[in-house]
Amino acid sequence: MSAYQPGSWALSGSESWRCLWWWVLACGVAVGSGDPWMSAEACRSSCSCSSTRISCVDPEPGISSFPSLQSDAEMENITDIYIANQNGFSSINDKDLHHYKNLRNLTVTNSRLTYVSKLAFENNLKLQYLNLKDNNLSSLSWRIFKHLNISYLILSGNPLRCSCENMWIKLLLGEEADTQELRCTEDGGARKMLSSLTLPNCEVPMATVSPSKTSVKEGENLELSCTTSGVPAPELIWKMLLASNYEIETSGQISVLRLSNLSSLDHNSKISCIAGNIVGEKESSLQLDILFPPKITKLSDAIPDHHWCIPFSVAGNPAPLFQWYRNEEVVTEDDYIMTMIHDVTEREYHGCLQLDNPTHINNGRYRLVVTNEFGMDQKEVDAHFMKQPWDDVGPDYYEQPSDTPTVNPPEDRVAVYVVVGIAAVAFTGFLLMLVILKFGGNSKFGIKGPSSVISNDDDSASPLHHVSNGSNTPSSSEMGPDAVIIGMTKIPVIENPQYFRSTNSLLKTDTFVQHIKRHNIVLKRELGEGAFGKVFLAECYNLSPDQEKILVAVKTLKEASENARKDFHREAELLTNLQHEHIVTFYGVCVESDPLIMVFEYMKHGDLNKFLRAHGPDAVLMAEGQTTRPVELTQSQMLHIAQQIASGMVYLASQHFVHRDLATRNCLVGENLLVKIGDFGMSRDVYSTDYYRVGGHTMLPIRWMPPESIMYRKFTTESDVWSLGVVLWEIFTYGKQPWYQLSNNEVIECITQGRVLQRPRTCPKEVYDLMLGCWQREPHMRLNIKEIHGLLLNLAKASPVYLDILG
Repeated sequence: MSAYQPGSWALSGSESWRCLWWWVLACGVAVGSGDPWMSAEACRSSCSCSSTRISCVDPEPGISSFPSLQSDAEMENITDIYIANQNGFSSINDKDLHHYKNLRNLTVTNSRLTYVSKLAFENNLKLQYLNLKDNNLSSLSWRIFKHLNISYLILSGNPLRCSCENMWIKLLLGEEADTQELRCTEDGGARKMLSSLTLPNCEVPMATVSPSKTSVKEGENLELSCTTSGVPAPELIWKMLLASNYEIETSGQISVLRLSNLSSLDHNSKISCIAGNIVGEKESSLQLDILFPPKITKLSDAIPDHHWCIPFSVAGNPAPLFQWYRNEEVVTEDDYIMTMIHDVTEREYHGCLQLDNPTHINNGRYRLVVTNEFGMDQKEVDAHFMKQPWDDVGPDYYEQPSDTPTVNPPEDRVAVYVVVGIAAVAFTGFLLMLVILKFGGNSKFGIKGPSSVISNDDDSASPLHHVSNGSNTPSSSEMGPDAVIIGMTKIPVIENPQYFRSTNSLLKTDTFVQHIKRHNIVLKRELGEGAFGKVFLAECYNLSPDQEKILVAVKTLKEASENARKDFHREAELLTNLQHEHIVTFYGVCVESDPLIMVFEYMKHGDLNKFLRAHGPDAVLMAEGQTTRPVELTQSQMLHIAQQIASGMVYLASQHFVHRDLATRNCLVGENLLVKIGDFGMSRDVYSTDYYRVGGHTMLPIRWMPPESIMYRKFTTESDVWSLGVVLWEIFTYGKQPWYQLSNNEVIECITQGRVLQRPRTCPKEVYDLMLGCWQREPHMRLNIKEIHGLLLNLAKASPVYLDILG
């Protein structure tokens, strides 16, 4: 919860008690669940500890504080703590829960808890469920929960005082206070319902900043005042992060903030005045609008991409006008040359002068002039796109022919005959080779003859880069009969029927797959059809304790053979064991009759690839009649997406699980840009061009595969790291297909020869360096998945202003 707002947690009675019953039941099950329990040395004698839960219910000998496990890592894995019947447990202090960073559910009940520190949950940002029922709490401060997003708070059975410091509980819970039968004790000892508590001079304070809107020139001064009201008298603080100088003067319930020599760095900065007392707090804010002349902060050399681009970054408010000059002549913008803005931050515009297929005519010195009503700035850069057609021609080319006819000497004619003869022999040999390849070199997979090969004549003009200089062509001894002919090179492609099957070594012996009644599943509409069956949007009843029905994605099994059923149950057991915030939730199966059904979490915005394309520069091509164009994803949003996928892959690696088909088409997007890894098995039909058919039935995502997986069908955590690098490339190209300009055979040749994808135009150098770390030819040289997640996390936290966007 950010700033406390009375009533913002109000719950219906049926929802809260249903949740309470579910929680009590869950904790009861936890004691006897099949989770592997920790050794006795790592847990108190009155407690039982698993890898994710701590339960302390034995009153003898009892505990007086939270258990401290053997390592910080063990405590970070704990998501549920249940404490009951502990007479010595009286307080929750500042650092008691400091190491339980992933704690989601906490119950301390039927104990003698009398005090909870205001900093008790400072490090438990994921805490959602808090049950403090039947303790000795007489008061509780709202500041304890200020930074949390608590969904359920249970306080029944505590001797709360009928005092102003507990008024926030009434305002927060609303009707839920009656559902919990919350009572408070008056000074005379009488008990009354908390919902009926009324006290004079006990109210949430108010705060008002004036002026509420302002526009000020850079270098000028600004005075803001904040007026507060409320009883008890509130404390007043200003919250801001500014480069400008300022001073604060407070008298009573009025505070004045004086800003001097305003800096353009503070444009769009937020300034907040916060008034708080024991009942709650209110905040009033404004955003600084600082007017300043434009400044070109970057103008770089032209770079080739999908189009040629002269990148720039310009700061200014109001938005500056852009004018380009080439060799001091005005550049007239049209469909082939135009100014493109790719990203707008708090104070800067990042973009480029985009040129579509420029020639030598476009070479020259380019000057960018930016202006607004407060001033102007200009910078120049030389751009060279193509050689002039006469640059490589000698002076003799332009000599005029003489009037005297020339006669070739006899020796010249003999030389011509020799050359023609040699060419004829070479051409005959070439035709013979083609015949041999056509009729004698058919592969197992029906790939005949040489396919087109990328020319290596001019690497500078190719959109590809080398990772290493070593020879990548396998020797003849390494090739089996299933090799594919690519160009003049034979590359072994080994068929592996186990490609999409999981291994039993991943399954825990105590796996329990939830079974869902068929009458609880109501199909809504078809989402798609995959290799295994159709996928539907459905409503599922009685799946969640706090919701009557929820939307789910239902995957059906169209083939009912014995082997298909075994694979179905094996996959269900595997999915049950995968539980992570960035892995699509698997709810269970329905096997009452055919078809067999798997039930998954429904993600509102569908697969990530379509989401990226719909929020990229080519979104208009996918609009399908929409009148408004979707907002283009920012660089920080793309980094946020990337670090979530990396987080999910860290978890899969920790579970010794190799995905083998990581791609944006197999990631799903939910509310608030939440991204999860998942594969409903339908992407191989919807995205058929992303796969390469081998042996008539096996579909391989070769554009996402490293050399060892293509040639020897070796899949490891390191091969997943390679695929993650390609996923990053997809994100920063707004969902483009890797190697989109090449055929499948050409892609195989490029990857096995050590070539890698080019840096996307919007990709920071730091992220492309990370991609290259994923694409090292030797698996052991690639970045560790945890390193990748850590680097992405740091980049996501950094301000986009300080990232190198185009090099």
